[in-house]
Formats: sequence, C-alpha cells, structure tokens
Amino acid sequence: MYQISVEQHFDAAHFLRGYHGKCEALHGHRFQVVAKVESRELSDIGIACDFVDIKRYLAEVLARFDHTCLNDVPPFDEINPSSENIATTVYNELELKLANGPASLSSIGVWESPQTGVVYRPD
Repeated sequence: MYQISVEQHFDAAHFLRGYHGKCEALHGHRFQVVAKVESRELSDIGIACDFVDIKRYLAEVLARFDHTCLNDVPPFDEINPSSENIATTVYNELELKLANGPASLSSIGVWESPQTGVVYRPD
C-alpha cells in the first residue's frame, strides 16, 4: 500500500457554540490540513496518484473556508466549526473529488496549532 500526503492551510476565525471557555469567543487560526491518500498499485509511470491533482482538489475544498468566519459558512452555520467537524467536512468533500481516481482518501488531519490537531479516518 502506498500512502501519499499533501498539506495545505487556510486562515479563518471561528467560535464554538455551547463551549464554556476561551474558545467560545471569536478567535482565529491558521488551520493546517493534511490529506492522506492510498493506493495499492502504481501507474505505468510509477506513481500512485499525481500530487498536482490532490493539491488542486484540496485547494478547491479549502478555498471556501479561507479568510472567513467559519460560523458563517455552511455547514458550520449549523454545526460547530470544531477541528473534528472541519476534518469530517473536508474529508467528505475531498472524497467526492477523488472518487473516480486511481487512489482513495484515507484520512484528513486538521491542526489548529503545531501542538493540537485531530485526524478523521472513517471506520
């Protein structure tokens, strides 16, 4: 199995509804997003999946979040823009873009800081 990783970031503000602590106030992060894609086979030129394609698809997904207040952007206008929910949302949207390609999405990691992050991987 080959695993390909692509990292990108977006800058956004958010607040957590119902949270009792500092994160209930509006604040911002540079969210680092790590997409991991897997493939069992290589193409005839020896690659599992083109980095260029993964970067483009991930950039398309993240573009609508960049420089926004996430709480104003669907689906986070209805659900909390927690790192967990961001990871799940990015996973679901990126998975659709990779659906007909040579590799499948394995996981999405979302890091709010160098020390704190979450990885979403479906069962």
